[in-house]
Amino acid sequence: MADKLRIDKLLAHMGFGTRSEIKRAVKIGKVAVDGKVVKDSGLIVVPAEQTVTFDGEKVAYRDVIYLMLNKPQGVISATEDGRERTVIDLLASEDCLLKPFPVGRLDKDTVGLLLLTNDGGLAHELLSPRKHVDKTYEALVQGNVNEDDVKAFQEGVTLDDGYVTLPAQLQLMNRSLPRQSDASSAEQEGDSLPPVHSLIHLTIHEGKFHQVKRMFEAVGKKVVTLKRLSMGPLTLDEYLPEGHYRELTEEEVHQLKAHRGSGK
Repeated sequence: MADKLRIDKLLAHMGFGTRSEIKRAVKIGKVAVDGKVVKDSGLIVVPAEQTVTFDGEKVAYRDVIYLMLNKPQGVISATEDGRERTVIDLLASEDCLLKPFPVGRLDKDTVGLLLLTNDGGLAHELLSPRKHVDKTYEALVQGNVNEDDVKAFQEGVTLDDGYVTLPAQLQLMNRSLPRQSDASSAEQEGDSLPPVHSLIHLTIHEGKFHQVKRMFEAVGKKVVTLKRLSMGPLTLDEYLPEGHYRELTEEEVHQLKAHRGSGK
């Protein structure tokens, strides 16, 4: 059965003003339903079946929103905070009307894919520990990440609180070794060599607090930068700059709703 709404509530929901402002607009004939001007702000309409216009503009009604954000550094994954800038502060006012919230959390200094939605059912499915939804990260790690680490991550590593992680897939992308000139200079000056850094991709199937950083700490290495590339079937748009966002396509929404993780 199609949803029914009072016309003043519908218009307020879509950002056309407060209920009192909309009531005045209705009285002066700015609102029409199916081409006929209405004068009752309490009129019940079916948005999915009727055409509502405000001052000649068609009202495109929706009650859910799905946004892909390329989260930048320095903002927190929350809807509000008294001191810190949040991911919601990055949204245009019209995209805040439906009250989206971040699905899961990225650390303040972590960048990359973050889904924002007001679809609580979908959020629950993606975050449920029983679902084991894949999350892939790119990290620059201080230290020589090697095949021993690949094996250790595949078997599960023990974190600082004693928790043993689920098997994770670690892929070595390349390593940024000290240049010969840097090494020679360091030796001549009696200094230690610059540290080795490794670029990796890591896919985990759970979401413990600071998990990626703690996994590398468990094998004696330190994450320098961290970026989330994907969550389940949703992959970060390579053309989306940090701090920017876009709505998901219908196909992306469909894929997310159809996805049940490896724990199905």
